[in-house]
Amino acid sequence: MTTDERADAPARPAGRRSLLRMLGPAFVAAIAYVDPGNVAANLTAGAGYGYLLLWVLVLANAMAVLVQYLSAKLSVVTDRTLPEVLRDRLSRPARLAYWAQAELVAVATDLAEVIGGAVALHLLFGTPLLLGGIVVGAVSLGLLALHGRNGVRRFEAVIVGLLLVIVVGFVSGVVFSPPDAGEAVKGLVPRFEGSETVLLAASMLGATVMPHAVYLHSAMARDHHGTVTPALTRRVLGATRVDVVAALVVAGLVNISMLLLAASALRGVEGTDTLEGAHAAVEANLGTGAALLLAIGLLASGLASTSVGAYAGAVIMQGLLRIDVPLLVRRVVTLIPALVCLGIGVDPTRALVVSQVVLSFGIPFALVPLVRLTSSRALMGEHVNRRGTQVAATIAVGLVVALNLALLWLTFTG
Repeated sequence: MTTDERADAPARPAGRRSLLRMLGPAFVAAIAYVDPGNVAANLTAGAGYGYLLLWVLVLANAMAVLVQYLSAKLSVVTDRTLPEVLRDRLSRPARLAYWAQAELVAVATDLAEVIGGAVALHLLFGTPLLLGGIVVGAVSLGLLALHGRNGVRRFEAVIVGLLLVIVVGFVSGVVFSPPDAGEAVKGLVPRFEGSETVLLAASMLGATVMPHAVYLHSAMARDHHGTVTPALTRRVLGATRVDVVAALVVAGLVNISMLLLAASALRGVEGTDTLEGAHAAVEANLGTGAALLLAIGLLASGLASTSVGAYAGAVIMQGLLRIDVPLLVRRVVTLIPALVCLGIGVDPTRALVVSQVVLSFGIPFALVPLVRLTSSRALMGEHVNRRGTQVAATIAVGLVVALNLALLWLTFTG
């Protein structure tokens, strides 16, 4: 929602609404956690290394719960998005530099989502990848059109519907090929096996704790709840905790199911390092039904996540630079890099994995300010982070930074 739209829209103070009506923003943000980048990273990790990196998904999902709650809490308490709060605290050069890295993250996000949707259309209907990317972009334009004036609830409803399709599409694979419980338990022990597993871990982390979802959630919470009076802040924050935990449990279930499916059914199978190869392997080993559900889930993931990603990019630009770009215009502009990659024949799966690594490097730029701001009593008042929350959030940020430093070292030293 642009600044003008917020000014024109009627005030929607948060009143005594039921818990169910206060849920929704986290489920939209959760789409970022089950986008095509997740599919590529998780299938690649499971097919190549079995259950080895299962611990990364569990840890990342636990971090995501904390991060997304802090993002929404900042918005509920201040009635501003994270980019808006940062704008007031950064000098102009710092603000422009921060916006540049956030835009790079947004482009990497959109690249993964459009390519994933195009691959899904190719798997389902044999559509050429470039044409598939154009179709995904066109459909996402329609989804974003729902997010016009006072259309937040309709947009949320459609995105949540697509999330349900994603859940069925990806979780069903575990039914066709149950994982080895003993090996899965071993996969919960943190460890690596060479630099390639560090690269995959960073990719999985970037795909799970996504920077643009942090910016987006603060805007979704504000648009959904409206102005929250001080008397109702605790009630809304309580509903927000339920919203975040429920949404991220769903997203975590999807991610873990993808890795378990690859580890149990695709380990050692030739060609599973690509989405097309993984789909073919699922069809050969588990049947047409399982492969069809996988492709449908991938398509729903691409359509939903690219719409949410475009919205997040608009939130970043408006918040940091005070530039209101219509969502539909931004959708067209950010579609171009993905279409170029598809047009020149870049390997889709590799592009997806690399895009998630780019996202991983963008995580500290979103998380560090978020933790600092929500730990500021001057800004948050009585809702400032408690000591335990602050410690947990600091440890989470430290783990992300350490993993990225290890990735750089291993990549450049071999």
